[in-house]
Amino acid sequence: MDAMPIIKQKKPHVLFIPFPAQSHVKCMLKLARLLNHKGLEVTFINTQSNHKRLIKSGGTRWLDDTPSFRFKTVPDGVPSSTEDGVEHTQTIVELWNYMGTNFYDSLLDVLSGLETPVSCIVCDGFMTYTNAMKAAEMLKIPVILFWTMAACGFMGFYQVKVLKEKELVPLKGSIFPIYTIQLGFNKIYSLTS
Repeated sequence: MDAMPIIKQKKPHVLFIPFPAQSHVKCMLKLARLLNHKGLEVTFINTQSNHKRLIKSGGTRWLDDTPSFRFKTVPDGVPSSTEDGVEHTQTIVELWNYMGTNFYDSLLDVLSGLETPVSCIVCDGFMTYTNAMKAAEMLKIPVILFWTMAACGFMGFYQVKVLKEKELVPLKGSIFPIYTIQLGFNKIYSLTS
């Protein structure tokens, strides 16, 4: 058998795609660090504004001796800081819309610019609307959907259809806003009555 010695084999290269919200990034970053610590090469995609915040907070200092862990940034539609240093922000709806429209092309640019090919993509379950799965399928890269939310939150999303069918949502006389939730590719659940 002509097996390559383990020393000469290339490290697996994992690309992480978190939803650009603090708790999602933090959770994915922990998993990425663990896999990198176990010897995998990691590329972590971050939005430009989130990456600026991460660097400003000192959240990347541990990377100083870690050449096999790198960040790549993609635009998120947030303008640069103003002259007086005020940072712009955006609503979750603005971010969702911008990423849904522009992320696919940015992802393809990142993938084409990497020195070593990606062996696997770990994508946040909330990022399926950005066509990350389509890009992975086109490039024949396996994808793992990683749900970064707490189990109770996941079950809430998972049970929306059942809750609606049993008429448990929306709450009668509720003062809370009504949301439409899109999970996966084409599943749209509305919490409207």
